[in-house]
Amino acid sequence: MTDLQLFHQTLPTNPKNPDVPLYNAETAAAVRAFHRTMPDYEPTPLAHFPSLAKELGVKDIFVKDESKRFGLKAFKALGGSWCIASLLAEELGMERPDFTVLTAPETLKRLGNRTFSTATDGNHGMGVAWTAMKLGQKAVIYMPKGSSVERVERIRRTGATVHVTDVNYDATVELAKATAEKNGWTYVQDTDRPGYTDIPKRLMAGYMTMAQEAVEEMAKQGVRPTHVFLQAGVGSMAAGVAAYLTNVFKENPPVFVIVEAEAADCLHKTVAAQDGKIHIAEGDLGTMMAGLACGEPCRTALSMLEEVAENYVTITDSVSARAMRMLGNPLPGDDRITSGESGASGFGAFVELVREGSPKEWRETVGLDENAVVLCFSTEGDTDQGNYRRVVWEGVPASE
Repeated sequence: MTDLQLFHQTLPTNPKNPDVPLYNAETAAAVRAFHRTMPDYEPTPLAHFPSLAKELGVKDIFVKDESKRFGLKAFKALGGSWCIASLLAEELGMERPDFTVLTAPETLKRLGNRTFSTATDGNHGMGVAWTAMKLGQKAVIYMPKGSSVERVERIRRTGATVHVTDVNYDATVELAKATAEKNGWTYVQDTDRPGYTDIPKRLMAGYMTMAQEAVEEMAKQGVRPTHVFLQAGVGSMAAGVAAYLTNVFKENPPVFVIVEAEAADCLHKTVAAQDGKIHIAEGDLGTMMAGLACGEPCRTALSMLEEVAENYVTITDSVSARAMRMLGNPLPGDDRITSGESGASGFGAFVELVREGSPKEWRETVGLDENAVVLCFSTEGDTDQGNYRRVVWEGVPASE
């Protein structure tokens, strides 16, 4: 077993998924217009790695640093804030959500006390809890067994109620859903079900803001991405960003590589099977990449990815660990990023595909040649500082 497994599919010649065209520049502009009304909003940095690009034999490398997002060290609040705000705005008959209006005393009086609930490994729950707090509402968050104590306490500090279960992520999702329905709470989850697709689609739409920022910053430097690496738990971020970039670069979209943890490879399993069935990753989903430890894909996201993404890879924890160390200790002239376990996974997969000793056919299959301009998203910083230090300072898990 190697540290990376690659499956390449041929894209359909006539895509028919009606959701893909919805994630376009116009929708992204509306989402970002809301985010701009939030007092904590500012674009996150786009790190540049020209020295590493030269060493690895590609034209250029860029990594979006989401550790700077809203002071939360992760990107997830983009989806949670847009989802919750757009739901409240629709209920109030507002044409578009606006943070200032939603937090005005008269608006809060009309809304009353609302409770938003979700299951999370950390970052999504933090985004939902932080949004609820900012909008004057309540949050109840469920986390799977083995969750980082540091991540649990960070969520609790928003004022949210946090329950750590004794089951894995997917079972925790079901528990959160059932409890929310029983109590009349608004359930904010990106794992969809028949009749429950609107909220996952709103969460996916929220992530377009970081993609739009990246495209704008790259355009200022006179480049556009030819290859985009997107990590996936259930697949919602990957689908929203890939669909957006497919629409923005309609005539020549980037090559997408979807990255999962080897222990939680539900998208890879499903796409590679080519049998039209959903394949769930079973067991405890044991990986330090907590944000990717999801056994069941979002079907809405999966159906979108099957039309726009050619490549699906799984990686071991060692690949992510190596990437965390590389991003934190760059070559001269390159930017530095503090990237967490899930955050570094997309970059890690890229490096694994092209580094010395990797099979030549990997690079050729994905098309990572001297003309490739690579874009990755470091979706989180050191949200678990203890584990970050174990990996970066102590070298655990050790490099191969």
